[in-house]
Amino acid sequence: MPANVIEEKLQQLGYTLPVLPTSKGIYKRCLVDGHHLYVSGHVSVNTDGSLITGKLGKELNEEQGAIAARQCGLAILSSIKDHFGNLGKIKRVIKLLGMVNATPDYEKHPLVINGCSELFVALWGEHNGKGVRSAVGMGSLPGNVAVEIEAIFEIE
Repeated sequence: MPANVIEEKLQQLGYTLPVLPTSKGIYKRCLVDGHHLYVSGHVSVNTDGSLITGKLGKELNEEQGAIAARQCGLAILSSIKDHFGNLGKIKRVIKLLGMVNATPDYEKHPLVINGCSELFVALWGEHNGKGVRSAVGMGSLPGNVAVEIEAIFEIE
């Protein structure tokens, strides 16, 4: 896909890629192996890089959680753009692992992670934007962030 198409779609949707906070871990944000791009877990951040925090089922509702998941998706795109210089190398979404900071009785993890999945479908379409997925609850996440998502993409 031409490099500017995805960025134009993001602009049309009214989304801005966030500033990514400095990592405290020892890892790569992106790693290419053959025709696959593995992207480390990205936490929920606002456009300015500040963390979106809180626990689903306590401080946050599903709508707020879905927004946090969408912001994880935008953060993933920021790392991809930093890695390749543009977003044009992504062919399709292979897999998402969505982790939701939730109370023990919370059960709507898939609705939260839909925030990221809906973003990727809007950008790459039903066929290429929708991959396989897991949506799971966690007792805590780094910095009390609401959501963390890692991804695998097929690249051109």
